[in-house]
Amino acid sequence: MNRSPEGRSTSEARTRLLGTATRIFYAEGIHSVGIDRITAEAKVTRATLYRHFTGKEELVLAYLGQADQGIRAQVAAARKSGRSPVDKVRAVAASITEGIRSPGFRGCAFLNAVAEYPDPTHPVHQAVLAHRQWFLDTITRLLAQIGDAPAEPAARHLVMLRDGAMAAGCLFDPALISETFLRAVDGILQTRTA
Repeated sequence: MNRSPEGRSTSEARTRLLGTATRIFYAEGIHSVGIDRITAEAKVTRATLYRHFTGKEELVLAYLGQADQGIRAQVAAARKSGRSPVDKVRAVAASITEGIRSPGFRGCAFLNAVAEYPDPTHPVHQAVLAHRQWFLDTITRLLAQIGDAPAEPAARHLVMLRDGAMAAGCLFDPALISETFLRAVDGILQTRTA
């Protein structure tokens, strides 16, 4: 058995369920996919699914949790790179464009999920907001190391640019969107270092 980030043991069936749900939810949307399809493609029974997840909502939250952990790992790698603060921000931006240029890119998993769960009190919506707040806080801390101006407005600008790049990256040429996004991030950095 493997161990989850929370220290619980995870079974092969749980891993298969989460992997299958992640693939299908990201490619096709959350509401359009039923439990029967997930269990069939994961080659498990409904009983097995319910042994590992209380229902679809918990499976969706696990999917978003996995996406959150992946993004946190990318950002942590950029922050621990030993580079200058400017290069750390550029490294975070580059990791975003790597995602945009990846095969099968369908936009931001969090923006896609919140579009399907518009109720701000719903646990899925709350998970999206928590992830976004963490990302904004992280970018704010990175930008605070560059220049003397307040960092939060610049961080909000970068997050907004990221959101636009993630939405446009699955609609238009990903290379062009990535280039435009990186140029915009450089503009924010130049303003902060001027």
